[in-house]
Amino acid sequence: MPDTPAPLLPPELVTMMGKGVSVIVSACSLDMRPSIMRAVGCTIAPRGHSITVYLSRQQSRQLIQDIASTGRIAVVFSEPSSHRTVQVKAARARIRCAEASDEPALECYVASMEEEIQRVGYAPVFTRAMLARRLDDLVAISFEPAQAFDQTPGPQAGAPLPHGPGSPS
Repeated sequence: MPDTPAPLLPPELVTMMGKGVSVIVSACSLDMRPSIMRAVGCTIAPRGHSITVYLSRQQSRQLIQDIASTGRIAVVFSEPSSHRTVQVKAARARIRCAEASDEPALECYVASMEEEIQRVGYAPVFTRAMLARRLDDLVAISFEPAQAFDQTPGPQAGAPLPHGPGSPS
């Protein structure tokens, strides 16, 4: 029986990330200049071994160029109502055009974000405006997270997750 690596992300974080929370994508150019943008959608595999984020091509040109040229990506998932936050990083991101088959996941993400943002006092119309998109403008960026860090504000912020490489076990 082949050895299966332990999941990088604990199941409760995969659930939090997968339900649709704030997603911020970042990268840097070959000369280490940072780029950043809010994703308008996200999907995550059940065990968290694969993640896809969706970006507006028009609003994220530099970020998409940086990911295409380096393959590196860092993504922060944050639950607005609790500030629970996790950052994942990868070195081999793949970019493709979003397709009609991505639309159900995008709608599910917006519906979840409407609930999350409403918990902190903003009406769904705000979320719909913030995450407005045209499918023909979106790119889907997929990756397998290689590192994960707790980024929840507090004394553990920046610490590798207990399941991650280099973390205490």
